[in-house]
Amino acid sequence: MVAVHSSTGQEQVVSIAEQRANESYMALVWRRLRRSFTGMVGLVLVVLLILIAVFADFFAPMDPKETGASFTPPQGISLTEKDGSLSIWPRVYAMAETEELDPVTFQPIVGPNYDNPHYLGFFVKGAPYDLFGLIPMQRHFFGAVDGEAVHFLGTDKFGRDVLSRAIHGSRISLAIALSVVFIVTVIGTSVGLISGYFGGSVDAWVQRFVEIVLAFPQLPLYLALTSLIPVTAPTNVFLTFVVVVMSALGWAQMSREVRGKTLALARIDYVRAAMAIGATDRRIIFQHILPNVMSHVIVAVTLHIPSVVLLESFLGFLGFAVKPPLISWGLMLQDTATYSVIGSYPWILAPVGFVLVTVFAFNALGDGLRDAVDPY
Repeated sequence: MVAVHSSTGQEQVVSIAEQRANESYMALVWRRLRRSFTGMVGLVLVVLLILIAVFADFFAPMDPKETGASFTPPQGISLTEKDGSLSIWPRVYAMAETEELDPVTFQPIVGPNYDNPHYLGFFVKGAPYDLFGLIPMQRHFFGAVDGEAVHFLGTDKFGRDVLSRAIHGSRISLAIALSVVFIVTVIGTSVGLISGYFGGSVDAWVQRFVEIVLAFPQLPLYLALTSLIPVTAPTNVFLTFVVVVMSALGWAQMSREVRGKTLALARIDYVRAAMAIGATDRRIIFQHILPNVMSHVIVAVTLHIPSVVLLESFLGFLGFAVKPPLISWGLMLQDTATYSVIGSYPWILAPVGFVLVTVFAFNALGDGLRDAVDPY
């Protein structure tokens, strides 16, 4: 009996070994990525961020342009009745002026109105919107059942809901980051492959140009170039110019990394064998070198996106990235320019939380992919 069990165990081990030997490279990377806790957390957060950005109208509880009382504090979700007893149905209480006066300003103290609760629910009716600009809808993921306004993160100086604006701002912030990273990846990978493969005078001249781009002080140059666009310019023109400027200054580092990989791969035996049998340079680059470089490029992309998100937020805070009526996290942070506002209304710092989550998500995913692609 022992021998039988031993034989069965050996057969199972051999079967598992054969299955892993027949795995494709992507399946192997996915199996390694699943073992990384931080990598999977980053992957889940990235997917959620993309879904929220694509379906921002559905996830936002209110119309981001709807105005009301300025600097309304966040409405906390409560599970208690007016008398303090517990309730299984969550609700929020609207803020209203009470009969008590502030001892310093002698103004009525604003507090929750326990006589008028707004019950919460999923897939509730709210402000109308057009999904993808085509399908008229009124359903929102979360909000008040009676359709009343709720402010989970308070309102800004114009009375607009901070949470809804932050959700809609994810569209512009992530769109800028993904557009810039896509252009940077295409240009940087192409220049790095050409420079590393051909070498010689081509590599020398290309690398001198790359060094010039890397030598530019980026922040002053960003501010100088973006200030060239008139304030009255259309929003899409200003946004396109910002993407072009950020891409023009960001591809050089990517090209350096790809060049280093290409220099190592160009000396491998199968590449030299392809050269010996007369394969064209185009075939060698695209079929032998590029597939082996892509693993590094994918990891570099996931690690580059957070830096672009932070840069866009900083430029938006200074007023050089996105102009109203568009919404971005950086533009929302313009309201935090004075310490008095932050001290009195700290909830307007909520976009910082979205930026931190985004940066953490892509960094965690990038670290997980780096370990999965090259475990050694």
